[in-house]
Amino acid sequence: MSDLRINSDRLWDSLMELAKIGATPKGGVKRLTLTDLDKQGRDLVTGWARDAGLSITVDQIGNVFMRRDGEDNTLPPIMTGSHIDTQPTGGKFDGNYGVLAGLKSSAP
Repeated sequence: MSDLRINSDRLWDSLMELAKIGATPKGGVKRLTLTDLDKQGRDLVTGWARDAGLSITVDQIGNVFMRRDGEDNTLPPIMTGSHIDTQPTGGKFDGNYGVLAGLKSSAP
């Protein structure tokens, strides 16, 4: 595990790409839950997850769960997460960082 590194450029690029969906004129993001913009954001992020080889499950209300099997599945999982929808005057990082930091650190 001492070789585990976060590709900060890839993480930043992903945050900025997701921030384009629902971007506001003053630099914020408005991607409200259950809107078309929310769906576009979820589709983008789940596409990245599929590309990284993660399995995806969506529950009845639209929560997305992404899983990358570990090397030893008898050990407890390590989990991270948050949300990618925003408040009406949300920022680029509110919630998004918690999702993408976990996803982009698990990607090849």
